[in-house]
Amino acid sequence: MIALLALSYWVISREATAPLHPFEFQAQHAKPDDASVLQGAGNWTVLFAYYCLLIHFLVFVFPLRACWAILDLTKSIDKARAKTLRELKLTGQRRGSSASLSSSDTMLASSNATSSSSSEAGDFDIELAGAESHIIHAIIIPNYKEEMDTLRETLDVLASHGPASTNYDVYLGMEQREAEAQTKALQLIDEFASKFRFIGYTLHPGDIPGESAGKGSNVAWAARKLSERYPLEKRKDVVVTGIDADSHLSSNYFALISSMHLSSPETATKTLYSAPIIFDRNAHNVPAIVRVADILWCAAGLSGLYSGSTIAPPTSVYSLSLELIDRVGGWDCDSEAIGEDLHMYLKCFFALNGNLTSRTVLSPVSQSNVTGGGKEGMVGIYMDMNARYKQALRHMWGALDTGYALRQLVHLWRERKRTSRAFRPLHQAIGDSSDDYLPDHAGGAHDLEAGGDGGIFSDTTVDTLEGPHWERIFYLFHRLFEAHFLPVQMTILVFASTLYVWMTKNGMDAHNLAWIFSVCNVLRALGFMEVVVYLGLYERFHRICVKSRQQEMTDAGLAVGMRFSHRTLKKNVVDYVMAPLVAPLYGAIPCAQAQICHFWTVDLVYAVSKKVTRKRAQPAGEEMA
Repeated sequence: MIALLALSYWVISREATAPLHPFEFQAQHAKPDDASVLQGAGNWTVLFAYYCLLIHFLVFVFPLRACWAILDLTKSIDKARAKTLRELKLTGQRRGSSASLSSSDTMLASSNATSSSSSEAGDFDIELAGAESHIIHAIIIPNYKEEMDTLRETLDVLASHGPASTNYDVYLGMEQREAEAQTKALQLIDEFASKFRFIGYTLHPGDIPGESAGKGSNVAWAARKLSERYPLEKRKDVVVTGIDADSHLSSNYFALISSMHLSSPETATKTLYSAPIIFDRNAHNVPAIVRVADILWCAAGLSGLYSGSTIAPPTSVYSLSLELIDRVGGWDCDSEAIGEDLHMYLKCFFALNGNLTSRTVLSPVSQSNVTGGGKEGMVGIYMDMNARYKQALRHMWGALDTGYALRQLVHLWRERKRTSRAFRPLHQAIGDSSDDYLPDHAGGAHDLEAGGDGGIFSDTTVDTLEGPHWERIFYLFHRLFEAHFLPVQMTILVFASTLYVWMTKNGMDAHNLAWIFSVCNVLRALGFMEVVVYLGLYERFHRICVKSRQQEMTDAGLAVGMRFSHRTLKKNVVDYVMAPLVAPLYGAIPCAQAQICHFWTVDLVYAVSKKVTRKRAQPAGEEMA
């Protein structure tokens, strides 16, 4: 950023002072000292012009890829919706047991079930596409000062899934610094104990040295604790999913992951599953500029989720096997990892030398737009916009991940000839098995004990390591540049190139660069048109997703009290007008602020965004903007 500002200033100032008629100037002032004046900024001008062309080309490519991705996703999701997904048929049930909540350290509960066909506690069989499945979905819900209604609604949605009582292990990631955290967790566990295979909670201490408060450190703590519950032989079929407190996932989300996990056993433990997100709950209640900011944020996430994409960083919600988590040592907790979704993706990517398999889950995740308190009028609009800006700043703070990726690239180069790597279960690798908030149930349904000879290396896994995949590494850094550099670089160059053309419009084009700035103008206009096209394509994507979720919630008996934001082109035409304002306000400005702040600190005070809570649904047939 500083280098580009310096280059722009040097080029514009030198070219602006160059003589308008160089041949007359040369005849009157034929001195060697005047040569620099005659040449302007010289080769720096050429560098400035071609870099400007490169940035404009990248700005043209990004919305083009987003348009292709949303077209591909809409087609695939609509096709999956038209075909009824095969129901998971449970052929075995666990022996029931009743969990005791008498101790504050025994923070778990399990559903009561009986079975005559299960010979081992915790075993269950699922018929999925003709294959035997023993997949457990461990779902972590990190939260801090979230409203009970928000958490209860998220759990209601998960509990409505058919396999919830036999496949879902739910972990409420509570924060110790929240005074009522333990009370809230126990109340929710009491309400949902019979609806999941397992439900428990972890209490993340807020005073661990070196940790930064936020979602990443919360998930990291929960993962260490849940890791102790699964023996070595089962870990490859435990899929861990981290979700936000307000995320609503369709049952198809987990069914599709189970299907992909079983159909590709050779890559199952080296795969990260990403899903598109959609803000379809309270979009009709937030200002248009906030709504469009979230729509374009979705575009950034889903632009890598098209068919055949090998680089697909997740946004908020993602899944990966417990064995892969073991391999990379879990989530990082420092300030640099505040963007835990991208950071964990990068950690897995480099741990596998770029050979991480990325799979798209064709089941959009429903989320809420942030709000500033729900007040009416201009005050409410300002509060909502301010809340969205704070969230944008938190997103852009993740630019620290570019530095992390560069260091990992250096480490990968040094270790490029390594052919194998050993790892242990997460809780053993950390070496912190004390203060166990999820103890095994002696003799109960969830008493999982790892086998082995009990030797010191009995829980160590040695796996082969493929060589670096340089092509994917190149694509990855292109995406990082796109996310963390492009917003600011483009904004600077729009102003700088416009000023350059204006200052030199009557001068000689000594370097023959005028065509470049003409092309840049065309690319800039085409890029804006592509954003408008994307918004048009988004209308159908949003409509399909909302209708699918509404139908599923209606079938589950949960639709009453939920919000569904339906879009119509007529009522949302203002969104298209707001699009040009979103890029600088929620892209370039917070990105520049974050990167300037990084000169002094990498710490960001993590502020929890307000989420929409349950409200009586509007009467049937009433359209919402």
